[in-house]
This record gives sequence, structure tokens and C-alpha cells, in this order.
Amino acid sequence: MCGNTLEPFHKLLASSVEAHGHLCPGQVVGVRMAVLGCRLIGLDDPKRHDQIKKLIIYVEMDRCTGDAVAHTTGVKLGRRSLKHMDFGIMAATFLNLETRKAFRIVSTEESRDLVPIYAPDILKYPDQQIEAYKRMPDSVLFRVHEVEVMLSEYDFPGPTRRKVICSQCGQMVRDHREVQKDGNILCKICAGQSYFKNSHEVSWPDMNWIPGKTVA
Repeated sequence: MCGNTLEPFHKLLASSVEAHGHLCPGQVVGVRMAVLGCRLIGLDDPKRHDQIKKLIIYVEMDRCTGDAVAHTTGVKLGRRSLKHMDFGIMAATFLNLETRKAFRIVSTEESRDLVPIYAPDILKYPDQQIEAYKRMPDSVLFRVHEVEVMLSEYDFPGPTRRKVICSQCGQMVRDHREVQKDGNILCKICAGQSYFKNSHEVSWPDMNWIPGKTVA
């Protein structure tokens, strides 16, 4: 583990809030989670080119905290360095691809109960919660577990490692996300694993628009 040579916390938080759009308790938790996670896996400048290539973060919620973790560290879906695990838990796992060290950081439930103790001078609850989360030590705000991430060769950042065609819809499926069913290669949608239903193709006015074309 290395010392914290990231930007000062207040600068990281201000930048994250600007990108996210508002200050909230989840922003404070997310930035602090990101700082701790990077320290644990030995990255002191995660946005630097050589370090971002070592980093994968698994975020377990689609809330403000997730935005803060991503903004502070520079991980992105398009780089495949940000993985969304839809568990609904205020937690994230930080993985160093070079060392394979990984730590899962969970925001504690008891930290909410301790808000009045850490910010007794602030009466309005959202503001009190924000300030308390700034003041709490990591040991109160988080639980940390060292974990082993089950990483497939198809989960790594970088070029597409596998491309196949769905035998039903003809769509290309990337990175081993296809489904084998009755001897056929299917995308998850055609295999009945979709997140939507009642799909039908539509057309719309001016559907032949291209960038630079003025819409009447």
C-alpha cells in the first residue's frame, strides 16, 4: 500500500460535485471510497495513463456514489475499467490488474446513526450528513475486505477479444456475452434474458437526419 498522493480531498470533491451536478452525502462517500480504494491497491494517480490501465472498479450501485468513484479515479464504461454490478449496495471493489490485489469497500450502515455525533454543530440533516462524512475516519465510514476477483480474459480493458453473430437476429455479440442454446449462438435478448419487452421497430419524422443537417 502507498501513501495518499492524490489531489487534496476538498479539490477532488469539488471537481466531482461539478461533474455530477450537486453536492450530496453520496458524493462525499464516493470520493472518500475512491481515495481509500486507490491507496489500498497502490495507485497514487489513477487518471495517469500508466495507472488507469492497471485499474478496474466494480461499482455495486447506480447512485451518486458511483458517479463520484468514477470521476475521482477516471474509470469509464467505454474503457471497460468501470463495471456496474447491480446489487443495490453502497460498495465498490478496487482491483489492481498488475498485482491482482483487490479490496471491496462497503459504506457502513452505522455511519448514518453516528452523523449527529460527528457533526453536532449542524442542525439541518442533509448538511449534517455531508459534514459528518467528511469528518469520520475511514474505519467508521467503511468496512474493507480483501477479495479475489473472478476475472475472465474477456473482462479486461483493451480491444474486443471475441466477436460472434447471433444466429437469430444477426447482431454481433462482443466479449463472450453470447448464450449457447440448443446448439445455437444467441445474444442474450434472443435467449430471453432481456431487460425489456414488447419490442417493435419504429420510424419517426426526419429519421434521415445526419450531423450538420438542419431540422425543419
